[in-house]
Amino acid sequence: MRDTPAARLFQEAYRFHSLEAALHERRIKRIIPLLRHFGVEPVLVKGWAIARIYPEQGIRPYIDLDLCVLPEHTAIARQVLKSPESQGCNVDLHQGFGKFYDARADDVFARTQLIKLDDLDVRVLSAEDHLRFLCMHLLRHGAVRPVWLCDIAVLLEARPPNFDWDRCLNGSRRQANWVACAIALAHRLLGADTEGTPVARLAQGLPRWLVPTVLREWGVSFEFPGQVAAYLRQPLRSLRRLSGELHHHWPNPIEATVTLKGPFNELPRLPFQVGHVLSRTAALLSELPGLLRGAGLRSKLIGS
Repeated sequence: MRDTPAARLFQEAYRFHSLEAALHERRIKRIIPLLRHFGVEPVLVKGWAIARIYPEQGIRPYIDLDLCVLPEHTAIARQVLKSPESQGCNVDLHQGFGKFYDARADDVFARTQLIKLDDLDVRVLSAEDHLRFLCMHLLRHGAVRPVWLCDIAVLLEARPPNFDWDRCLNGSRRQANWVACAIALAHRLLGADTEGTPVARLAQGLPRWLVPTVLREWGVSFEFPGQVAAYLRQPLRSLRRLSGELHHHWPNPIEATVTLKGPFNELPRLPFQVGHVLSRTAALLSELPGLLRGAGLRSKLIGS
């Protein structure tokens, strides 16, 4: 099938992503020493940190460099990323390791490890923390991209012999269950090997709504939803466009459950979805006066 039109598309994508991977590595070699020069030690997550585990570079595409820094280094890191030396590196900077991660940032950082990229030491999460991070990221964003579940499967099967499951599943019982459900999804949908793991039994008993939700998401084209606030920064005539955008922001059951810190069980998901929308609406309304003032000021400036 290598000469079929479909196969050619895969081949072209593989070549393109292989070239992109090489460019990303050049950016990593530029931005990490620059941050270290100013006393900031970044931790690279996702992206190269997981792509390096795949059999070949071009198999796992990524578009930016996700760097986590300790909270006390965030301001310095932001200033460094505004400098001319960092331009073109496309860095997504994170303070700490995410609000859905129970562990303290200092504790997670203490468990990080250095991995060689040619002659550069790149700091990445420990295998346990990285698997947990990938699981939480998948669920927080509603499991809308298959590649995120592939990452979990790859890291699961490439985990070291001394992998500490207690560390991976630590924290609250609910978050441990989320992580276990994400790993179980990788088994059910991708055939990832969970034999001998604490989640092997759960892989056979996931909530009935979970797998259909993921498959529905994978059956539609993925795109990052637009920012509702962006429409409010425009003149009010854009409100009709805003109403057409709202259906893109209806959360799927996975995203809504995690956002409201709910359990993954057999109960209906609609209350979580409604609660998610109400919480986001309240947050948006609290910002609305400032956004409208900004829109009015912009209109006056344009008119003058």
